[in-house]
Parts: sequence; structure tokens; C-alpha cells
Amino acid sequence: MTENFKYLTEQFADIRILRYQIPEWENLSLNQKKLLYYLHKAAMSGRDIIYDQNFKHNLLIRKTINAVWMSEQSEHPAWKDFEVYAKRFWFSNGFHHHYSMDKFFPDCAQNEFQELIAQCDDFMLPMAADEAQNVFAERVCDIIYDRKNDLKRVSLDTSGDLVQDSACNFYEGVRQQEAEDFYKNKKQENPDEPVSFGLNSKLVKEDGRIVEKTWKSGGMYGPAIDRIINWLEKALTVAENEKQAKAIKLLIEFYRSGDLKIFDEFSIAWLQDTESSIDFINGFIEVYGDPLGRKATFESVVMLRDEEGTKRAKTISDNAQWFEDHSTTDKKFKKERVTGVTARGVHVVAESGDCSPATPIGINLPNADWIRAKHGSKSVNLSNIVDAYDEASKDSGALEEFAFSEEEVKLSKSYGTLAGNLHTDLHEIVGHGSGKLASGTPDPAESLKSYASTIEEARADLVALYFIYDQKLVDLGLMPSLEVGKTEYNGYIRGGLMTQMVRVELGKVLEESHMRNRQLIAKWAFEKGENDAVIEKVMRGDKTYFVIRDYDKLRTIFGELLREVQRIKSEGDYEAACNLVENYGVKLDADLHKEVKERWEKLKIAPYAGFINPEFRPIINNEGQLTDFEIIYPTDFAGQMIVYDAEYGIL
Repeated sequence: MTENFKYLTEQFADIRILRYQIPEWENLSLNQKKLLYYLHKAAMSGRDIIYDQNFKHNLLIRKTINAVWMSEQSEHPAWKDFEVYAKRFWFSNGFHHHYSMDKFFPDCAQNEFQELIAQCDDFMLPMAADEAQNVFAERVCDIIYDRKNDLKRVSLDTSGDLVQDSACNFYEGVRQQEAEDFYKNKKQENPDEPVSFGLNSKLVKEDGRIVEKTWKSGGMYGPAIDRIINWLEKALTVAENEKQAKAIKLLIEFYRSGDLKIFDEFSIAWLQDTESSIDFINGFIEVYGDPLGRKATFESVVMLRDEEGTKRAKTISDNAQWFEDHSTTDKKFKKERVTGVTARGVHVVAESGDCSPATPIGINLPNADWIRAKHGSKSVNLSNIVDAYDEASKDSGALEEFAFSEEEVKLSKSYGTLAGNLHTDLHEIVGHGSGKLASGTPDPAESLKSYASTIEEARADLVALYFIYDQKLVDLGLMPSLEVGKTEYNGYIRGGLMTQMVRVELGKVLEESHMRNRQLIAKWAFEKGENDAVIEKVMRGDKTYFVIRDYDKLRTIFGELLREVQRIKSEGDYEAACNLVENYGVKLDADLHKEVKERWEKLKIAPYAGFINPEFRPIINNEGQLTDFEIIYPTDFAGQMIVYDAEYGIL
């Protein structure tokens, strides 16, 4: 670890580019380093997939952008605008904002962008055979500058057709009702262990008939998947133990066959590997990118155990049954016996797909509810990512601007990092790992549809909020006092009711599931506690603040909402989910939104952040033997994107 490490490298548009370090690298064995290297290569080999999943023309546009970048036309008057657009495109894995899902546009005129393309070497451009360069430039720019079509990557506006109104590349020629009926009519061989139909396929209509194009070797995305398989096979030769080897073998088999039963077998084998120092996520995992919450985007994270973070996470997972028993949820929706809940702190070694450049800070998998109920779940807290965020955000002034009192500021500076880590651990380990569906309730993707993700994230957050202000955490030695819980309550209410608004354009509503969930909870709590002044809205001059006056009552309110949200999920109550999300999680207070944006802009801090990955250079001795790997920490975001395109541009 470098003491004077530079975490923040640049800032453009609404984005900051950060870096992270990998601790303890020098203490790893050569085989461990090989394993991490091979898993890193497998992760990067799937990078093209997320671009295509996000929008059908993203790969064409990315290759064009990269060709223009390499042409180095820095004297062109539109070059600076092009540079910012290119970086935004790489950051979002396409031209829809990674968080708001809105299409964004270059600041330069269309004819200027066309000139940049037309002046490239033609062999660098992905042109069709015999296509004139000026015609190609116009074709690509017509897609980039189209302000009528494909404006939202994922639409959650239930007044329209969610599939037709979403630009993501999971459906073609298919309407929402047709897609829902297609999967509703598929018969599960074993209803007690349902496979996640549609998780790894695109649904298309051909000759009037709806068919699935499966993502597998020999199928859709086959060349990229074959490259992933190749690196996984190398990883298999240096697996740390038999359990890890079994998981890798099953993942390879899944990629070859596309069989979702095998994916479930892999998921079970993966969560049962709890002893390895090295771990990984690789596959079609999260469904936030599908408006119907069914199809999964490619993602990969390669991880190394963080011993200190693992101690904290293990304490929570070891007490998972206590948390389940003492939750406010209805007894009939609780697990009688919590099994297989494991957790660890990890240091990220590499990220790809939907986890890069923007990254999660905690992950809980598998997602299948029946696997969670029968076999448990595995949670990870990405320790070095959290550390990098904290280091890059020191002395930004944001806390002082939006916290009401010196006491709030002092609490946050004393306990903010610990509170955030505990919230993440409780959210991932206990929240996502808790509760059960009522008998006969379909998978939430079917019962709650477009609201499933928001409800699930709200459920996990509410579990974390309820227990982070519990004496049990003090008794377990996880925190010194309930002041840590107060710190988290202050930050959560401040974020849910105000500061997360900086990420949304004026006049827009909340679209992203995590943002909806946070406002839903904070706004519901503010309204329910209004008569008792649990949370008070205070004006100081022309600035708004939300001040918690009674932490105990606020915890009770969180518990009441947790009980209802668990019921909604367990019973598949679509109407209640719709009412809760639409009434509390979507609309923004226009005046407050404007005020918050103006206050934030004065701080000159980009509201979003993502990361440059470390790179690894094999060291070969004079006899041609691999003896070690050198870690390189690049500082040039654009440079890494160009290198990735050259090395991993497979599709």
C-alpha cells in the first residue's frame, strides 16, 4: 500500500474518476497471483457483453469513438466536447447515463462530430463493406443525436409499455405483455426449485414467433463467452481447493450449455466455498437493467479476502438467526432456521461489466429466493473500494453544507465510515438474506414486476436501519455506542430527502431502484412521524435541513415499514408495491430539488464516481518462466479504455 496514493485522477461532467489499491499483494503465493490474474482476464473478456446488452448499437459507437480518439484531432474545435462525451460513454458502458438511464448527447454539433469521424483513417472504423466514410459518419451520428428514439435505457413508467419504451437490448419486436405471457406460460419442472427463466437470453420475434437467443458458447455472445471459458480453464489449474474448483467447473459448464439448472448448481457450489482467500463473481447476475426484472447483465468482480473486514462481517453472519428472530416482520414470513449465511470483507482486484467503472460497495448472492431459503447466501463488503471513496471525499465540504449542526458533523467524522460499513454489512448479510415468500407466491419478478428491485432494496435497507440502532451491535463489539446508529440515521435521512437529488436533472423523477428505495424510506418516515415531530424540516435562511428529533421513534417507524415491505414481497402484493413506490419513491419536490442542486454546484464535486482498474504485468525470467506479477496503478482513464478495446474487443 502506498501512503501518498492519489485516489482522485480527474473529473468531467458529473463524474469523478478514482483509483483503488490492493493490500497484501506481495504476501500472496505465485499460484494465488496466477489465479487472480486468470480470473481478472476472464472478467475483462466479458466486457463487450454489457455494452451490447445496454443498447444494440453501443459496440458500433464505441469502436467509432475509439477510432476518433486514436486519430488525435486535438486542433478540431469540437475536440474538447468530443473528449467529454467519449469519457461519459465509456463510463456508462454506452450512451445512457449509468444511473438515471437517460440518453446523453455530445455538446458539439452533429456536423462537427461527423467531421471528426470522416477525418479518421477508414481502416480504423467499423464500416460496412463498400460503405463510404461520410455515409458511415452520418449513419453513426444519426444514432448518437437521435432525440426521438431510445431515450431511456430502462423505463419504469408503468403508464406505457415497459419493454417498448426501454432501449436495453433484451427484447426485439416484442411487447411487454407478450414477454410476460411467454415466461408465465413456461412450465417449471420443479416448482420448489424454480430456474430463473430468461436470465441469460434475449427475447425476439422471428416470423411472428417469439424465441429466445441464449447467451452461451456457440450462441449469442459466443466469442466473448469462449474467451471467458478459456481463462476460467486456466484458473481451474490453480484453484485453491476442491470446493473452488467445483464452482469454476460448473460455471464453465453453464457457459457452454446455457442451462440455468447448471447455473443454480454453480451458485450453490459458489456460496459453499467459504474458505478460499480468493473469490470471484462472473456471470449474468443482476436484473436491474431489465424493465421486467428478469434478464441479467454481465458482471464480474475478482476479490481477495480482507481479514479485518471479514471479522466484522462474520460476527454479523454468525448472529443471523438472532436478527431474523428479532426482526419486526410477521412471524409467518420469517425463516425458522437461517442457514448458510456467510460473509466476508474483501479487497477488489478487478471489476468488469455492470460493476465497472461504477461499482457496488457490497454484494449479496445468489439472487434466487429458493437457494437463499435452502442453502443460504454469501455477502461481501468491498473494503478497498469503500476506503477509496472515503479518502477521495475527505474535506469536500458536502457534510458541512447539508448537516444541520456541528454535532451532526462531528458524529459523521467520528463514526461515518464505521456506520457506512455496518449498514452495508447488515443490508447485504441480514437484509437480503432474511425473510421468505409465502407458500404459492411467485418469484418477485413475476408478482411485483417492475417494482421488485425497489422493494427488495428497501427491505434490505430497512433491516440495516432497524438493527444499526440496536444495543445488540454494541454488545457484539461491532460498534462502541448507539452514536454510530445515530450517525447512520442522520446520513440516511439527509441523503434520502436531499443530497441524492444532486444526481437527478431538474424536472426529472427518480428512476433508479436504489434511489427510489432511499427516498421511499426517508419520505415515508418523515410523513409518518410528522405529528410527533420525529423528523423536523428546518429552514435556516434560504437553506433547508431535515433534523432528527427522536431517534427511538424513528427506529420504530423503520420497523413498521419493514414489516409492511416484507409482507408485500412475501405475498407478492403488486398493488401495495405500486402505491408505496409511486407515492413515496418517484416524485421529487421541485423547489427543494432546485435548492439542493444549487447548493451542491457551489462545492464543485461531481456526484458520481467510478474507478480505473489496476493492471498486472507478468514477470518472466531468463529461462522463460513466469516468476511473479507486477501491479500497475494507471492514472489515465481514457488510456485504459483504449487498451481494453484493443485487448478485449471481441464481439
